[in-house]
Amino acid sequence: MSSPDPASEPASADRPVRSDARRNREKLVEVARAAFGAADGTVALEAIAREAGVGIGTLYRHFPTREALVEAVYAAELDDVATSAPALLKRLPPELALRAWMDRYVAFFETKRGMGDVFRAGVASGRIATPVTRKRITGAIGTILTAGARAGVFRADVDPEDVTMLVLGVLLSTANDTEPERTGRLLDLVADSLRPK
Repeated sequence: MSSPDPASEPASADRPVRSDARRNREKLVEVARAAFGAADGTVALEAIAREAGVGIGTLYRHFPTREALVEAVYAAELDDVATSAPALLKRLPPELALRAWMDRYVAFFETKRGMGDVFRAGVASGRIATPVTRKRITGAIGTILTAGARAGVFRADVDPEDVTMLVLGVLLSTANDTEPERTGRLLDLVADSLRPK
């Protein structure tokens, strides 16, 4: 019987994660993010492991269930989209930063859809907390709206939660649209509605 690969074993409470195990985990999450984002059906875990350059045993040591992998991908995607506003504002004016952020949010939404029933089960069980997600998304929008109001390109009386609802409404209403360009056009209208009268 072969001994387990120590580089891919999870860390115990008194042992830190080895750097190669951390790299394997990060690569698995990265590959899974791309796979779920492009999926229109179930993503095979074997394909994720192969694309990440590890064996299926390594994947299961890091993520014992499909649910665990979905939760890790969701957390990584949420962190990325929720923390991207300041970086966008450093390189773009607020009105362009908002549209770039909206496009990033569309990718986040598509990744969630690609996770399918496993994601929905995580939400239903409470393992994936949607109120926390909404708060973080609204915080990112608020950061951009505040910068835009200071620059005079957005109205100062807009509630970031309202914009969150508008963006989510666009994505839900166009989720199965046969005209993919419609999403972008509708998001342009949302962004235009925030400009001063």
